[in-house]
Amino acid sequence: MNGALERLRRLLPALWLGLLLCVAGIATPAAFALLAPGDAGRVVARVLAQEAWLSLALGVAMLLLERRAAQERAATGGGSLLGGAMLLVLGTLFCTLAGYFAVQPMLVRARLGQGPLAFGQLHAVSLGFFVLKTALVAALAWRAARR
Repeated sequence: MNGALERLRRLLPALWLGLLLCVAGIATPAAFALLAPGDAGRVVARVLAQEAWLSLALGVAMLLLERRAAQERAATGGGSLLGGAMLLVLGTLFCTLAGYFAVQPMLVRARLGQGPLAFGQLHAVSLGFFVLKTALVAALAWRAARR
């Protein structure tokens, strides 16, 4: 892999982790500290929507970069195409798809009193996916930094 792509492969997980930590530690608490609950919920919903789309883009970019690196390692007899980093990236994509794109529509219905699960339960599921995604991206950044 050429030098620029290798540097990008090492840099993107750290930037992604920073984004997730800013959303969780700054944007969300600030909205609820300064705005009425309904307004804060709308602001946070917008922030999380943008984060989900950006996470998808970063996940696909990382998937392509890791795939290329794995192909080069496999060509020299250095391992499998499905290594640890690739599994971490696939996990983050799953968490994004399940946590936002699957659970979010159910949250809207639960707020209206529809669906089998309560809003609080679905919020906990969504939060769990976000926390897991953050942990997976942190592991990916850690792996990238030690190379």
